[in-house]
Amino acid sequence: MPRVFGTSLFAALLVSAVLPAPAGADTPTNAYIVLLADGVHASSVSSVAADHGTTVHHVYDSAVRGYSGRMTAAAAARLARDPRVALVQPDGVATTAAQTMPTGIDRVDAELSPTARIDGGDQRVSVDVAVIDTGVDLDHPDLNVYTAGAKNCSTGRTADDGNGHGTHVAGTIGALDNGDGVVGVAPGARIWPVRVLSNSGSGSWSDVICGIDYVTAHAAEIEVANMSLGGSGTDSACGTNKDAMHEAICRSVAAGVTYVVAAGNSAADSSTFVPAAYDEVITVSALADFNGQPGGGAAATCRSDVDDTFADFSNYGADVDLIALGVCILSTWKGGGYDTISGTSMASPHVAGGAALYKATHPSASPGTVKSALQAAGTSQWNTATDPDSTHEPLLNVATF
Repeated sequence: MPRVFGTSLFAALLVSAVLPAPAGADTPTNAYIVLLADGVHASSVSSVAADHGTTVHHVYDSAVRGYSGRMTAAAAARLARDPRVALVQPDGVATTAAQTMPTGIDRVDAELSPTARIDGGDQRVSVDVAVIDTGVDLDHPDLNVYTAGAKNCSTGRTADDGNGHGTHVAGTIGALDNGDGVVGVAPGARIWPVRVLSNSGSGSWSDVICGIDYVTAHAAEIEVANMSLGGSGTDSACGTNKDAMHEAICRSVAAGVTYVVAAGNSAADSSTFVPAAYDEVITVSALADFNGQPGGGAAATCRSDVDDTFADFSNYGADVDLIALGVCILSTWKGGGYDTISGTSMASPHVAGGAALYKATHPSASPGTVKSALQAAGTSQWNTATDPDSTHEPLLNVATF
């Protein structure tokens, strides 16, 4: 059974994002800020609060004198008439106005790409990318989701993401360059949500083939497909009818769709995992990098690993074509939020974003040409000595795309 190479296989790698509430978040219910009148000291907070049935949260004694807390609207009205009080104000929600460039986007030099044009101006790369996954948050404010192209091959009624994994993948590919949240490798790429996995992050091969079949039906519109999922299996030649999913991918690639897939998280040779073992796809391993810069030495953040080294969970081997960051990656999440998780599931969409940038300026390029271009542009600026095998895949770099 296929599963995502991120949250389901490696639930222990999941770390909550440290981002403020997204814009538009609800104001805390019955929450107020109270300023005391001149001459009334902060030591009086407890008695003022007790007199009006307030549950105190913060006490202020330097910039202002007062407190914050919860109370009913009626209690707030009574409190406002208390001579010890200067102001009773409903609480609100503050959000960041800045946009974060995740480490993976920085490390692949997406900000130098003349096609990505990352500058906060909300330019959008005109390219279509299918995310074959747990679905995508259909109305995430930091994603350009093509809802008319959504397809559900799994449980539930829609392609909306009930897991978070697919939304995370989508953000790394194409989060908007809008000054908020995060930014993707190919900002504003049109995301086609193709849901083949359940809310638990698992599904059947038949569901996955349904997704591939759908993408192939729209091969004239979709340039790139990302599959951050997989399971046990081996390679076989196209046309031998030994593996239905492989036959589906062979035909989809022949129709012009570039497939990018995760190598897997078993610290094993990827030749025993599919679709990673297929020659027709671009298979991606994971690099641990905690500051988005080469050279190593950065302190670990969300999980233990060594900066600028082959991720300790990543699959490896001759079937791997490229490496990209897959440890402690910040991206979009279900419910309009953001999260930080790890896995080769997170490395693959960096490369899918790179493929999208290349296709945006080389629309007639075949999937084989896209793979060769990405490999040729890659670098060896990572600690290749930590690679478990002798085939050191290039590190994705999109500066010239």
